[in-house]
Amino acid sequence: MPREVIALLQPCSGGIYLDGTLGGAGHSRLILEAAPQARLVGIDRDRAALARAEEVLSSWQDRVSLHHRTFDQAAEVLAELEIGGLDGMLLDLGVSSHQLDTAERGFSFRFDAPLDMRMDGSAGQTAADLVNELPEEELVRIFFQYGEERYSRRIVRAILKRRQEQPISRTGELAELIRNVIPGGRKPTRIDPATRVFQALRIAVNQELEQVEQGVSRGIELLKPGGRLVVISFHSLEDRIVKHIFRAQAKGCICPPRMPMCQCGKQPVVEILTRKGMKAQADEIDVNPRSRSAVLRAVSRLG
Repeated sequence: MPREVIALLQPCSGGIYLDGTLGGAGHSRLILEAAPQARLVGIDRDRAALARAEEVLSSWQDRVSLHHRTFDQAAEVLAELEIGGLDGMLLDLGVSSHQLDTAERGFSFRFDAPLDMRMDGSAGQTAADLVNELPEEELVRIFFQYGEERYSRRIVRAILKRRQEQPISRTGELAELIRNVIPGGRKPTRIDPATRVFQALRIAVNQELEQVEQGVSRGIELLKPGGRLVVISFHSLEDRIVKHIFRAQAKGCICPPRMPMCQCGKQPVVEILTRKGMKAQADEIDVNPRSRSAVLRAVSRLG
């Protein structure tokens, strides 16, 4: 949603902006183009994304600083750079199109590949580790909570049976198991039966929801007065977290209604700029179908 991002961030010359999820650096490039002399700090946990971003942003290398971190570590990055506050911050959550389309990353069942799903391929447990090592109840919780999969327990029992015979190591293997277990899973439908489980595993492997909770809250703290935070979510669980944080930070007094005078002294921290989550327009969806599920929300830090 490039137009909406730039319109809400309102990049200004000489401002300092942070892109916490660089990806292909498309948004970062637009920020730099829109704001001469602006400084951009880019963060991504994916080293391949950082390498691509370095190429895309090479024309502005004197104004760009790229870092291999997660966006909930933005405060540490800014401290290292001796930056006291931000004029704007962008978080484009979830998996990138490049990650989905790179077979060996194991994010998609469109390709038969190692069951990996790590955004940072150099650290942490893989999806195969979780599938083959977690106990039954934890797998059921992940599939149901993160994927909203109604057949979670049935799928997990099939996984337990299979892994007793041999480890599940390939995306195609897991996808076929799911299709065979879910009622009607072999019938062609618009959404593949394996979609929800793969989504749940990706969220669990990368601890995405925990990062959203911490990253958005800390991001607000990093803004200068008038600074703006823009967040794009692609999953209802992410969007719900963002919405609740924004609403809580925009709320003033939290004293019980029966109190004649405010005793808590709580003041609003932000102003919400998007009354409802913004959706991608039809022309963008035609070019980028993935944007169909995007929801954009933004706030401005109060003085």
